[in-house]
Amino acid sequence: MSETMHPIDRQAHNDLVAAAYEARGFLPDEAADAAEMAAAATWHGNRTHNALKALHLDDLFGSKAGGCVPGAEIEVLDTRFKASEIWNSNRKLGQSVAKRGMARAMELADEFGVGMVSVDNAFHYLWGGGYVIEAAKKGYIAYTNCTAALAEVVPFMGKTPTLGTNPHSWGFPTTEAIGFPIAIDWATSTLAMGRVQQLAREGKELPPNAAVDANGQFTTDPSKVVALVPFGAHKGYGMSLINEIVAAFIGGSLPTHRGRKAPTADEKSTPSFFFQIIHPDAISGGAFACGRDQKANVKAVIENILGNGNEKCMLPGQPEAEAAKRSEEAGGLLFSEAELKELNEIAAGLGREPLKPM
Repeated sequence: MSETMHPIDRQAHNDLVAAAYEARGFLPDEAADAAEMAAAATWHGNRTHNALKALHLDDLFGSKAGGCVPGAEIEVLDTRFKASEIWNSNRKLGQSVAKRGMARAMELADEFGVGMVSVDNAFHYLWGGGYVIEAAKKGYIAYTNCTAALAEVVPFMGKTPTLGTNPHSWGFPTTEAIGFPIAIDWATSTLAMGRVQQLAREGKELPPNAAVDANGQFTTDPSKVVALVPFGAHKGYGMSLINEIVAAFIGGSLPTHRGRKAPTADEKSTPSFFFQIIHPDAISGGAFACGRDQKANVKAVIENILGNGNEKCMLPGQPEAEAAKRSEEAGGLLFSEAELKELNEIAAGLGREPLKPM
């Protein structure tokens, strides 16, 4: 049986979420960034990194715990590399930092063909797919990874969670070719912890072999989950490890200390971000077959992959595009009954009118 979803006016949603952030001391521009990224996640069908997840993350590790500093200023550090910038975000709200980081990487790519922004002392930016999809819509090849707010993934063949869920997000400018950006975006755990929280909220079970309980045994009960496992065994483990190593080069510290209150003096507890933008012209060899230009060549390659009996195969980014279409048809953001209830509990706590379905 399909779940009933309620359309909520996007601006009303954003006003509520922004108010919640401002009540925690965040500046209006930071609150607006957080609200818009939460709306973007919901618009594209991502229910694990919506406003509820964002505010929950802030409750656990953010402004209330000192892991995120409202109104913090980004410090751009000196570097000899013209196409790359290194930022100390000073624990500024992650969504604001990520939006600015991706925008700056695009500016660098316009000038140098490629642009990179590395961020130290960060706070989690939530849904990486949202940033790369927007960059891809503007014509860029975009990539970001980050270390998660907390180590809650057990390494392949291990027993103790020492890795973050550590997502990788790629976006490709394929709208002209197929109608939407290809977006490859996933946590390197079998599922995201936000998904566990969503399933608990909806009263549903986890898929098998995705998470373990306090005894290290697999569980499908979201209320008993204490750690996750990598997807694809050693392959997901390797991809999660990439984020930790990149973060280590940037300045990130021990994964088991991340998100915790000074477990050891002098150790850092903040995540790290990495953004990379490639201008398509910067990688074009120009020698495309059959007289095609670059865009036509991309379309031909995708059509070839989906031919020969593969016509019904799904492309990464297609579920997000289809969800965005459903949101557009509904005229607003789609929330379940349980999600709407929690949003209205936030509204009540702020003394605001509840969100009502359109």
